[in-house]
Amino acid sequence: MNDTTLSVGSLEAQPGTKARGTVRAELGTLTVDIPLTLVNGTRPGPRVVITAGVHGGEFTPIDAAARLTALLEPGEVCGQVIICPVANPPAVYQGRLNVSPVDGVNINRVFPGDPDGSPTERLAAWLFTHLVDGADVYIDLHCGGIDQVLRDFVGYRLTGDPDLDKATAELAGSFGIEDVILGLKADGGNSHAAAARRGISAVLVEVGELGQRDGATARRRVDGLYRALRHLGVLVPRQATDPDDCAPAPIREWVWAAGVTAEATGLWYPEFSAGDDVAQGDVIGRIVDPADSQAHKVLSPAGGRVFYGMHGLTVAPGSELAAIATRWDPGQETRPATLRTPGAGVGSDEADPRP
Repeated sequence: MNDTTLSVGSLEAQPGTKARGTVRAELGTLTVDIPLTLVNGTRPGPRVVITAGVHGGEFTPIDAAARLTALLEPGEVCGQVIICPVANPPAVYQGRLNVSPVDGVNINRVFPGDPDGSPTERLAAWLFTHLVDGADVYIDLHCGGIDQVLRDFVGYRLTGDPDLDKATAELAGSFGIEDVILGLKADGGNSHAAAARRGISAVLVEVGELGQRDGATARRRVDGLYRALRHLGVLVPRQATDPDDCAPAPIREWVWAAGVTAEATGLWYPEFSAGDDVAQGDVIGRIVDPADSQAHKVLSPAGGRVFYGMHGLTVAPGSELAAIATRWDPGQETRPATLRTPGAGVGSDEADPRP
């Protein structure tokens, strides 16, 4: 029997109960209310933390987390599940962008945060202190935002711990998504990277694009979460004859090869779709100066597959235009491309260029 009370701040769930509400986070110059659902099972098992709404403009993850919140009951849970559908309220409700309107910081670049830093850095620290640090498993839900096309994938970071990396690889393969993108190091400020450095099995799950909020995409996300929770033993598996549980999707492993950023201000006309394969030097789009209609070609700095890209029309220098991954060959070291091309630049040298 599980006899452990699950609590976050003032919100508390006894074994066999579900609690829903908000917990207040003090961020220095402002205070935000974080919506949470605590599902405390009657039987022992892992603690799983699921977040959505880390970025603004990514609606499907929030919708899926809200649907899971309504569906999940403590009587079917082994262990504990904490669901946070809106992890970054200022960005979700005010900005609808990757950066917070409060301080211009992308929270998914500053995890695990700084309790004495800017409001967004303090929020990152609050999320880790109150949610992630106590988890056995962390699942961070994202999608292509309102200005991004994206091919579905799961991402995780290699830590060098064989047991942790194996468990995370198996978790990544449990969602029913064919493409898994590895980060070769657990560095940087991404949520799942920071969690991995603390010994937590952590994945980034990207499903949907252009800020979609349609029911079919949300249900697909919820189905994937149920598969993962069954894999973890949090939910009792369905009948062995169920094809969802006995026939996992084939997995293709990738590593990030290049991120492409704009070097000119203007109007962006991409010439690719998410999932397209490109060769190094291919023209993947043009930036047109609205003053004189001069077009600046943007070339692919590496060969591989485009997993996400900018769909919005207007861009400025530094705007992210595309991210390219190549198939993973464990016998060959892969580094982010550093080639600069006319009209395009390469994104950060982080192992994962995802915002």
